[in-house]
Amino acid sequence: MDGNVYNQLLEIRRSRGAGFVVLLDPDKLDREDLEERLQILNQNGVDALLVGGSMLLHKDFDGFVQRVKAAAGDLPVILFPGSIYQLSGAADALLFLSVLSGRNPAHLIDNQVLAAPVIWQLGLEAISCAYLLVESGQVTSAEFMSHSRPLPRNKPDLALAHALAAQYLGFKLIYLEAGSGAQLSVPEEMISAVSHTVSVPVLVGGGIRSPEQAARKVQAGAAFVVVGNHFEGDSPAEAVQAFAQAIHQK
Repeated sequence: MDGNVYNQLLEIRRSRGAGFVVLLDPDKLDREDLEERLQILNQNGVDALLVGGSMLLHKDFDGFVQRVKAAAGDLPVILFPGSIYQLSGAADALLFLSVLSGRNPAHLIDNQVLAAPVIWQLGLEAISCAYLLVESGQVTSAEFMSHSRPLPRNKPDLALAHALAAQYLGFKLIYLEAGSGAQLSVPEEMISAVSHTVSVPVLVGGGIRSPEQAARKVQAGAAFVVVGNHFEGDSPAEAVQAFAQAIHQK
């Protein structure tokens, strides 16, 4: 680890065409086999780990992150906080999220102000990330908890306008997110409109259930593909490898 996770992510994208990121939700994973699961992810092509979720029903978030970090090997462990309670100094970095697709001030700036001093005291690398929630065919936890209407999936121009605003505001990443367990993933047309216009790397997640889907997201311009729910049950090495091969297009 060189202490700069953002530069690591950029290098992963440059050398592999796109990065394969797995999201670990503490509320949805069986903690008894966590180390075994992480070993499979580490050895079969995953590039980085996100840790977080829309809620936090289990206690000791910091202990969970410590276990992930201890078992993750060289994989960067990046917090994906659903609230200010999901912070841990055991991680390598965190996505400093602003729900730019919504108009709820609590998730645009209020929570960020509350979290900033804690992040500073923990010494975490904060990677500014514009979070753009996209309509997915059903109400997701992210939509419900953030009180934010998602961007219409058939309006790529709206997504592009929000992405351009994110770029001009200085965000380092843009996350097009359909939401955990989404019925429909982010449309390729929207990914293409955003990624071929802005210079900021684009993450795409939510509702991606097959390597073929993941490959289409990369071909449309995704710099990173995030998969979560698909690997919350059994995650055989062959399944992880298939996603890695589909996403790494160099």
